[in-house]
Amino acid sequence: MNVLVINCGSSSLKYQLINSESEAVLAKGLCERIGIDGRLTYQKAGCDKEVTEAPMPTHKEAIQMVLDALVNEKTGAISNLSEVNAVGHRVVHGGEKFASSVVINKEVLAAIEECNDLAPLHNPANLIGINACTELMPNVPMVAVFDTAFHQTMPEKAYLYGLPYEYYEKYKVRRYGFHGTSHSFVSKHMAEFLGIDLENSKLIVAHLGNGASISAVVNGKCVDTSMGLTPLEGLVMGTRSGDMDPAIMEYIAKKENLDIAGVMNVLNKKSGVFGISNGLSSDFRDLETGMNEGNKYAAAAMEVFCYRVAKYIGSYVAAMNGVDAIAFTAGIGENAPTVRAKVVAYLGYLGIALDAEANGKRGEDLVISTPDSKVKVAVIPTNEELAICRETVALV
Repeated sequence: MNVLVINCGSSSLKYQLINSESEAVLAKGLCERIGIDGRLTYQKAGCDKEVTEAPMPTHKEAIQMVLDALVNEKTGAISNLSEVNAVGHRVVHGGEKFASSVVINKEVLAAIEECNDLAPLHNPANLIGINACTELMPNVPMVAVFDTAFHQTMPEKAYLYGLPYEYYEKYKVRRYGFHGTSHSFVSKHMAEFLGIDLENSKLIVAHLGNGASISAVVNGKCVDTSMGLTPLEGLVMGTRSGDMDPAIMEYIAKKENLDIAGVMNVLNKKSGVFGISNGLSSDFRDLETGMNEGNKYAAAAMEVFCYRVAKYIGSYVAAMNGVDAIAFTAGIGENAPTVRAKVVAYLGYLGIALDAEANGKRGEDLVISTPDSKVKVAVIPTNEELAICRETVALV
């Protein structure tokens, strides 16, 4: 079975064609600058990347270009579109309506649209991608895989905020969490890799990228996660502030003469390690270079980020009353040994020691704690596209 995985943004679209039996990626790529001018990047397995500049007024044209590339006589991964058996769509927010992936129909589309207020930058774009694919491939089953679904097992004590209860009842203001597809995939794969019984386990997953979140997983089910109603809550991130005193918003607004939109722009796009590093970068490679060169702002950004990660891990150990294993994943978690070392240095109270040689490796499943550590620490590369593929196959 061949599954086309679509991750649709407001002006971009990532895609992979995956053979579900072998789980091999047959082709992958990216559409950029949709609605501006348009650029398609396409790469068949074993071949070089191809870049095509062409108008993409809407996502429909972008997806049509992807389909045309997949069946191209010279570099196509398949001979005709009948070989695409299903399409799996990443959908950012499912609210409380969706606790698992679903086959898309009219009722599902309407329910996703009702969640637009919770993710105004993402859900409308996800819906555009779904509608474009449905129009171009009307007989191919479509599946929605939600970023929030994995976290729907959180108990009330974990998802309620200290606000009037009527805001939850009227507006569904609560913790939802994100990166759920990654947290689900990594927690399951970590248990398998480490030989842990998932049904009798306490795991922590640290998904550390430009957007970063941590989850606590008991017996395969999420019981808490760091992101909240939106992806702004939790860890200090690339450009997002993470947790802070909410009164800061009013204080900064008055000092800088900003309205609520202006303050939110600061918190989402000018804060995090980018802000702490005095605008140096949100890229941890740049921060590490700056730190090594004696840049005090870069050093402060690195220390704050790692400290916040360690604090969340510690809080989740308390919430679960123990932990069997901890996984680092995503762009920073998989590729920044310095960050991992700094975080693990805070975890000595758990009986964890770092294997420095193993920590220096990348690109594969790794145990980076020493053999005598009481809690195993691993690096587990995430694969959200494969997770979406598996969810899609399970339903269709």
